[in-house]
Parts: sequence; C-alpha cells; structure tokens
Amino acid sequence: MLNNEDFDNKEYEVEIITLEDDLGHEQDFEFLDVVEYNHDEYIILLPVEGEEEKNEVMILKIESIDDETENYVGIDDEETLQKVFDIFKKRYEDQFDFEE
Repeated sequence: MLNNEDFDNKEYEVEIITLEDDLGHEQDFEFLDVVEYNHDEYIILLPVEGEEEKNEVMILKIESIDDETENYVGIDDEETLQKVFDIFKKRYEDQFDFEE
C-alpha cells in the first residue's frame, strides 16, 4: 500500500498513461517509475480514478514489440511482484509513506 498524501502536495510533472484492457475499457494511470529486475523491466503505475484504488500501485511487465511499441503484461508470480515493489519502495522511501 502506498500513502501518497504527501506526494500529492509535491510539485512535479505528472505523466498520465491510458491503458486499454482486453475488453476495450480505458483507464488512466499516473506513471511512477520503471524498475529493472531479473533482466526484465516493470512499469509502476498509480490509478488516477477511484479513491479505493488510489493507494495501490499497479505493476506490469514491459514487453517490447519493436523500437516504438511496448506491451504491458500482468504478473501472476507473487514473488516477482513483491521483489519489484521492494525495489520501488527502497528507491522512494524518502518520498512516499508506505503502509505495511
């Protein structure tokens, strides 16, 4: 869990990414970071809409299609998700209040 109350008050440029699921539904996410783990890259996103989701990040594996196109894929492996999130938490421990 991520408590981003302090983060909301910081001045920074927000990058919004719109993702479309398999059913064609679009949702906006705030780009937080890209984390490398085990020779793969993972994108860390924060949902823009929905207060209940606002404190939970989404972690997706980045798969390059070509030089200009990427696919973001869900991760089923809980251990990989936790390792990537731990790297993210360590990197931003001074900027976010991570709830356990």
